[in-house]
Amino acid sequence: MDITQAEYRQRRERLMEKVGNGTAIFRSAPHAVMHSDVEYVYRQDSDFFYLTGFNEPEAVAVLAPHHAEHRFILFVQPKDPEKETWTGYRWGVEGVKQDFGADEAYSIHELDEKLPQYIEKADRIYYHLGRDHKFNDTILSHWQRLIAGYPKRGTAPVAIEDTNFILHPMRLVKSPAELEMIRQATAISAMAHNRAREFAKVGKYEYQIQAEIEHTFRIEGGIGPAYPSIVASGKNACILHYIENNCQLQDNDLLLIDAGCSYGYYNGDITRTFPVNGKFTPEQKIIYELVLTAQLKAIEAVQPGQPYNCFHDTAVRVLVEGLMDLGLLVGDIEEIIKEEKYKPFYMHRTGHWLGLDVHDAGGYKCNEETWQILQSGHVLTVEPGIYISPDFKPFEGQPEVPERWRGIGIRIEDDVLVTETGHDVLTCSTPKLIEEIEH
Repeated sequence: MDITQAEYRQRRERLMEKVGNGTAIFRSAPHAVMHSDVEYVYRQDSDFFYLTGFNEPEAVAVLAPHHAEHRFILFVQPKDPEKETWTGYRWGVEGVKQDFGADEAYSIHELDEKLPQYIEKADRIYYHLGRDHKFNDTILSHWQRLIAGYPKRGTAPVAIEDTNFILHPMRLVKSPAELEMIRQATAISAMAHNRAREFAKVGKYEYQIQAEIEHTFRIEGGIGPAYPSIVASGKNACILHYIENNCQLQDNDLLLIDAGCSYGYYNGDITRTFPVNGKFTPEQKIIYELVLTAQLKAIEAVQPGQPYNCFHDTAVRVLVEGLMDLGLLVGDIEEIIKEEKYKPFYMHRTGHWLGLDVHDAGGYKCNEETWQILQSGHVLTVEPGIYISPDFKPFEGQPEVPERWRGIGIRIEDDVLVTETGHDVLTCSTPKLIEEIEH
């Protein structure tokens, strides 16, 4: 199920209700240069794509609900047969009016001339400053000219407000069509993890496992990796964002794979850890069982009406209790948790929102004290871990870690949809129970 133009229009209408007498402006993502005149594969800005479905660079979307004639305006690259021969098809001005629902469209080269008519009578401008410094200057200069002309015209936008505050709460709750895209992304991600587990053997290299994963993404219809695939064997698993993927798999190694597929710009994000030779060592099994217990308990805590932080708190308590039972942490459990003395073992949060961005848009807190409340349509990851690097240094006052535990890094991550009655684990088709992954 693709996102329809009707849904993009509904999103714009919802946003324009929030904009009121203002004007909201969104800039497409720029091309990213790899080297010389070679560019990376283009990836549209997620906010821009969420509102338009338009996937070309050098574009600006304007939402002006107060305007008498044109409420949705696109500035795009004009048709250019010669350039299109080199870099691909362009929709052009007429194309975006016909196929993307723009009330009016102009060449991007007309932006400075045409934009003022859509902001001069707005009571404020909604725009996210910071992504594109050159375009920031364009918006600010137009605004400053309108402010300077206020005494003569009697009208000008009084402020620039960040679009994130009105758009990102919308993006948090996924529509049925979005959920279908995420289900497809997570299904392909799970297939790739299953293939990687079957393919991984002592003597193979991390990059060979990566190749199997990313081949599966593409052969199953995905765009490609949602983020750089992490294929970390042995002590490399203690590096959270290890992406070198160049080491040979050794006997008795664990292999941590954190990889997800992007499908229609929506993303999967799965982590699995398993023994390369098919059998955990005693120490590996103990730590794995602890992380798995923490993850299962954390997933149980994901319920509508609960604060976002509930599953993190649950995971932390299980991990701390387990580490204390092993003698790797000592003291009062409440003090250890409050003072975060567990952080040398577990230094990251237990999850994040998931959607068009891997770490998706939307706040985790409503204010300094209050967490966002989980509701049906939220999608998030649940990913506790324990990391005991070879040169592990404990929190002050905590015991040294015996050598037999060092070099073990384990994380288990699933993608979870909050439903009206509980939750749905979208990535359950890739195994994680010990009896399922040992052989």
